[in-house]
This record gives sequence, structure tokens and C-alpha cells, in this order.
Amino acid sequence: MEPPTSFDDVSLDELRRRRSIKWRRYPEDVLPAWVAELDFPLAPPVHRALADAVGRADTGYANADGLPTAFAEFAADRWRWQVDAERTLLVADIMSGVGELLRALTAPGDGVVVNPPVYPPFFNMVNDVGRELVEAPLGPDWRLDLDALEAAFSGGARCYLLCSPHNPTGTVHRRGELAAVAELAERHDVLVISDEVHAPMTLRGATHVPYLEVGAESGLALVSASKAWNVPGLKCALAVAASERTASLLRRVPEHVRFHVGHFGVLANIAAYAGGGRWLDGLVAHLDAQRDRVAELLAAELPDVRHVRPEAGYLVWLDCRPLGLGDDPSAVFLERGRVALSPGLPFGSQGKGFARLNVGTSGALLAEAVTRMRSALDG
Repeated sequence: MEPPTSFDDVSLDELRRRRSIKWRRYPEDVLPAWVAELDFPLAPPVHRALADAVGRADTGYANADGLPTAFAEFAADRWRWQVDAERTLLVADIMSGVGELLRALTAPGDGVVVNPPVYPPFFNMVNDVGRELVEAPLGPDWRLDLDALEAAFSGGARCYLLCSPHNPTGTVHRRGELAAVAELAERHDVLVISDEVHAPMTLRGATHVPYLEVGAESGLALVSASKAWNVPGLKCALAVAASERTASLLRRVPEHVRFHVGHFGVLANIAAYAGGGRWLDGLVAHLDAQRDRVAELLAAELPDVRHVRPEAGYLVWLDCRPLGLGDDPSAVFLERGRVALSPGLPFGSQGKGFARLNVGTSGALLAEAVTRMRSALDG
């Protein structure tokens, strides 16, 4: 058995050798804590699968064989969710899947509902495919506002992009909330597309409920190992249906879509789902500890900053408005503290005065990020 990964044993010098956007967008004196990339070594099963493929010069076109079954077995083990491997569609990544589903299943000008503050590409994709953006903001408790959703659905929206768990707040939607969404969607004939990419990283005290468990007839789900096992650059996701009616919707997506998928992405996803469970357990335990650490660090260094305690993932939504740093506090943290966070405004107008902090790193680098944020106030 492989020794467990030490998620606090992270070398900044080694990280700076990476060529991903997280580590190349800013000068070397900036500590990046923005885009959703993890700082940890690959899970050993994923590393082996990729290294073995390189060793046999296996760098051709993607072949989905094995992936739907691997995900179905993972979903049954983690969430007791029974997935029919035959009711899946291979897509390049979560947002590519969103775009292809919107193109195939909605018409130009159709209303598409989002819950700001929410993952910025949701806004971009809706606009890019020529649909009308309809906002149903989260409530003041950062949970779904069912009244706002009902108003949007009854107003004629045709589709709803559900972020589950929610990005940037880390909120895990409860079964009752999702059941209410499903009832509204079925009553108003709204298609729900549920982005569940952060679900494998649900933390202690919360339970992920797949939308299709309560909304089999009204929804489709998009899943990927990309976030939890840090393989977003390898390009692979699955769209999942849970009924014959919704499976027929997947068959309306053009056949060429599958050829946009990366072969290494398929191999990495299979390895993650089939053999990466022990590594994932260690990651979730580490992120649970990071959730406590960031609360302690903020209380000590930046007591005026409020934050949403995440229930899943490694992203923390910071309310920096009490600091008086303007609409984009991340710009001040970058200029004066040399730490890069994600600005809040791209998540919607509700993000004015907010920033998003990535805690998917070691405890030491998390402490360094908060220290740099604090130093920005002394500048």
C-alpha cells in the first residue's frame, strides 16, 4: 500500500517550476491563491496512468471505454447514487459541456437562470451561445432563494445552471432545497444542468446530494475529476442523465463533441475514480483542516474580514467590505501585499467588495497568503 500523501509538504520552489496559468500569470514575487488549481502532487494512481501512457507512446485520440463505468462505481460508493453508464456523454470539460448542452437543448434568446455570486464562466457561456441571462441571486444566507427561482422560472426561463456545490461560497445544497428546485423545474418545464465538479470534496458535516437523485426527469449533471484530482488541463468530463427522457436529450448533442476530449483526460479520470479514493480521503481531511486554519488566521490577522465557511472544496469567499478597499479588494492585496486572489466582481454584482481565496495548498502557504493580505493594509 502506498504511503499517504502529506498535503502540508509542499515546496514553493517546486511549485514555481509549474507552467500552468496559476503559476505563470503573475511575477515570481506574487504568491498565487486565485484560480482553482491545487498545489499538491498528483494522486499516485493518476500519476501512474499518465506516465504509463507516455511510456507506451499512447497519445492518440480519446477513447471513453471504461470511464462511465468507473464513474458509476465511484458515485455508488461515495454517494449511493446509481448511475447508468449507458446514459452518459463524453465532453471536453464542464463548461464545454454546458455550452454544448445549451446549444443543443435551448433556442437563441431563451432565458438561462444563474445564482450569483457564481462561477464567472456561467455568465460568459450563456452570452456566448446567444441565450438571455436571468439572475436569481443567492439569499442573504448564501443559500438558494427558492422564491427568486420560482419568479425566474415562471417568467419564462427555459434552463437553469445549478452550481452544486456552489462556487464561490462552497455551499452544499440540501436535499430539501434540491427537491424543491426539481418540483419547480418540472412544473415550469425548465431544464436543470447541474455542475457537480466540486462534489467529491464535500467536507465533514455536509452531504452531497446529486441533483439527479431528486430531479431525474428535469435535469442533467456534469461531472469530472478535474478539480478534486487537479487535472483540469487534461480536458475530460461526463454529462449524465438519469431517465430515458433526459438520455434522449444527450443524443441531440452533435457527435463531433466527443472528439474535443483529451485522451490523457480520460485516462486520468478513470484512474482517479477507480483508484484515487484513498488519496481523495486524505485531501478532504486536509481541506477540512484548512477550513479551520483560514478561520483562525483571518480572526488573528484580518478580524474585520468576514468569510463564508465552505461546506465543500477549497475556495473561500471573503467579504472585505469592512476594510474599505473599494469594489475590488484583490487589486489592493496584489499591489501592496503581492498575493493574488480572485476578484469578486466577475462572480456578479453581489461580489462587489469581495474576493475569493484558494486554500488548496499547505498550511504554511495559506498562512503566508493571509500574512501578505494583512501587510497590504499597512502599505
